[in-house]
Amino acid sequence: MLTKDAFPLTMMVRKNILTERCMMITARVTSKGQVTIPKEVRERLGVREGEDIGFEEREGLFVVSKVVTVSPFDKWVGKLKHLKGKRSDDLVREARGHDHSR
Repeated sequence: MLTKDAFPLTMMVRKNILTERCMMITARVTSKGQVTIPKEVRERLGVREGEDIGFEEREGLFVVSKVVTVSPFDKWVGKLKHLKGKRSDDLVREARGHDHSR
C-alpha cells in the first residue's frame, strides 16, 4: 500500500471489491500539470470528452470520480408516460372538463 509520502498523487479507481481486485494504473504529469486519464480509467468511470471529474482527498490519498450533475427536472422524467400518443389539445380539454363529443 502506498502512503502519501511515497508518491504525491495517487489515482484510485473505484471498483466492486466483491468481484475485482484493486490494481494501480499510472499516468505521467506534464510540465503544465496536465494528466491524460488512461482509457481503462475513463471507461470504468464512464467519463467522456467534455465531462468533469472530481478529486477528493481521503486519508492522504486522492479519489478520482465522475462528477454527475443532477438536474432538478430529473425527478419528473417518465412521469407522463401514460399520456404518450395523446394529442395536447385533447389533454387540455380533458383537464378543463370540456366535453369530447363535439
